[in-house]
Amino acid sequence: TGVLALAWSVAQLGWILGPIVLLIFSSITYYTSILLADCYRFPEPINGTRNPTYMAAVKSYLGPKNLLVCGILQYTSLWGSMVSYTITSATSMREIVRSDCIHKHETTGCNFSGNSSMVMFGAISILLSQIPNLEELTWLSVMAAVMSFGYSSISLGLSIAKWISQGDIRGSVMGVMSRKDISISSASKTWRIFQALGNIAFAYTYAEVLIEIQDTLKSPPSENVTMKKANFNGIAITSIFYITIGCIGYAAFGNNAPGNILTGFNEPFWLVDIANAFIIIHLVGAYQVFAQPIIAFFEDNIVSKWAENTFFQIVWTIRVPFTKSRSLSIMPAKIILRSAFIIFTTLVSMLFPFFNEILGLIGAASFWPLTVYFPIKMHLSQRKIARGAPRWFLLHGLSLVCLVVCFAALIGSFVGIIDGLRHAKPFHMEY
Repeated sequence: TGVLALAWSVAQLGWILGPIVLLIFSSITYYTSILLADCYRFPEPINGTRNPTYMAAVKSYLGPKNLLVCGILQYTSLWGSMVSYTITSATSMREIVRSDCIHKHETTGCNFSGNSSMVMFGAISILLSQIPNLEELTWLSVMAAVMSFGYSSISLGLSIAKWISQGDIRGSVMGVMSRKDISISSASKTWRIFQALGNIAFAYTYAEVLIEIQDTLKSPPSENVTMKKANFNGIAITSIFYITIGCIGYAAFGNNAPGNILTGFNEPFWLVDIANAFIIIHLVGAYQVFAQPIIAFFEDNIVSKWAENTFFQIVWTIRVPFTKSRSLSIMPAKIILRSAFIIFTTLVSMLFPFFNEILGLIGAASFWPLTVYFPIKMHLSQRKIARGAPRWFLLHGLSLVCLVVCFAALIGSFVGIIDGLRHAKPFHMEY
């Protein structure tokens, strides 16, 4: 969903900084992905022992203490993504209703609360969370990829059409300097720039899944060689698309670029509805993929702690016709635990329904540690690069710069959330 915020991010940075920042983030992501590809095996990249997950690689190279920190960060990132998916899906549901309302030429009464949409998304997520091994289904990944390509392409196509119909390139070198014809302060401008950096970081935060992808590869050639080629092709294509949609979206909307680019279009309403439906379908599946590792972690810990409690041993068997097993086993304890977790996530989403601010917060909190810090630390450990060596200084310098940028983005996103809460009533937000 990070692609939806790129036009807004470029608008905050302007025509010079916007494309440059996108290129810098893509370059850093590509470089650290190369380092990470070599860490799939331990202690050396060709004949070492396989690490099937990102956390397994961290444990092998950096030890249990770093594993604990990595686990906290990774699960927090997953949960934060669940919050953002709830907000984004609710926005898309609301946009479908709103665009249909506007299409009927109803100029008033087309503003709707997102709370009901979030409750609906949460209810769907609770039902799907009870399906065993849903996140492992191959078709789920294929569907997510198709839906993501679909709504991204529609967003780009609508932006191109709007830009061509206007006949000019909008925006400015310095980016947004006013809001609703009122000049914004230098402090507000700075916070929005920082928030934009977090949004871009969110779009490029996927390092934690690269090891899992590499684990599916067969050799020869060695997995790291194949993965490096895949990283180059994937990040190159992604970066070209990101820069294209970010810049064309900015050219079309100028400094009025919406936080979620699809919310800027009303016509053709049927195409906008299709794009928003694609987003909902994509995020319904992605939500489960991100939720299941967290759910499994908490369930395993709770069940092991109260193993003697009979409540956690109750199993209901339900007959399900037209299936291979003819039955489905359900544990009441899991129903309660999973429902409670998703309800809590939905409540947090309703309390902080700020699309760009939440994306910026997640991107800022996860990009530096998961995309930069741990891959660099594992590389230094693997290659046994001496402390104080030129390469040691260069890699730590890169890590430090990314830390400063992400910290600034984190502060900017926090400021944006606080500012949003000042102008809205919690749980009663129309947006």
